[in-house]
Amino acid sequence: MYYCLKNITKNNIVASKIIIADKFLTRMRGLMGRRELEENEGLLLAPCNAVHMMFMRFPIDVIFLDKDFVVVKIMDKLKPWRVSPVVRDAYQVIELKAGNAIEKGINIGDKLSVIRG
Repeated sequence: MYYCLKNITKNNIVASKIIIADKFLTRMRGLMGRRELEENEGLLLAPCNAVHMMFMRFPIDVIFLDKDFVVVKIMDKLKPWRVSPVVRDAYQVIELKAGNAIEKGINIGDKLSVIRG
C-alpha cells in the first residue's frame, strides 16, 4: 500500500508513493537492494532517529520528523556507506531521492503529513 507525503506548511505534495516501514525487519532493510528512488517515491521509517547507508547504491535525502510530523533535521544527499547522527528530537524519518528536499522546499519547522494515496 502506498501513501502520499504532503507538506502542510507549504501546501504541496512532496511524494505520491510513500512506503511505510514500521516493523523491525522492514526498517532494517529500508532501501537496501534498490537501484534508485524515483522522483515521487519515498520511505517512512517509524520509529527511527538515525539511519545507516550500508549496502546502499545511491545517495538520499533524509528528513527527520518528531512525533507530530514536524521537520527537526534535514540531511541532503547522504552518500552510501555513511551513518547519520542520532537525532534526539526525531521519532521518524522520511527517505527521498537525493535533491528532493531542496527541490520541494522542505525546511526545518515544516509540518508534513502522510495520507492514504
